[in-house]
Amino acid sequence: MASPEEQTHGGALEQVKARDALHTDRGDTTIEETVVQKLAGIATREVPGVYAMGSAGRRAFSALTERIPGSQTNVSGGVSVEKGERQTAIDVSIVVDYGFSVVEVSQAIRRNIIQSVERATGLEVLEVNINVTDVHLPDEEHDDQQVQKTQLQ
Repeated sequence: MASPEEQTHGGALEQVKARDALHTDRGDTTIEETVVQKLAGIATREVPGVYAMGSAGRRAFSALTERIPGSQTNVSGGVSVEKGERQTAIDVSIVVDYGFSVVEVSQAIRRNIIQSVERATGLEVLEVNINVTDVHLPDEEHDDQQVQKTQLQ
């Protein structure tokens, strides 16, 4: 049997654990990984210098599905999330526009994701890992349009 001191200490610990923005005495709030993925995807796209998100294969697939009538834009493409009850870690894959500093774009993405996810969900963002998969050159846009036209024919 626990001593009164242990009971008091254990009870206080349970109260501390149970009370935060997502776990209150009136109930718990759970957040799915897809919510964090979407918030992180939107926050990433808001940063100047981000041309696209995801790998080349993912971007090609998204370009095709966006042409289907009634399909929705996938804002979480290029984002993966590991989430616990109170914390999350986020990985993002991006293509940077030529002329932008990869370091500055990465820092801005990290800042924007942490601020957006923590404010919207109450989860603590432990880390944001950024994988730069490519640099978009200005003359590649014309080439991309030609490839898409060829694929549709």
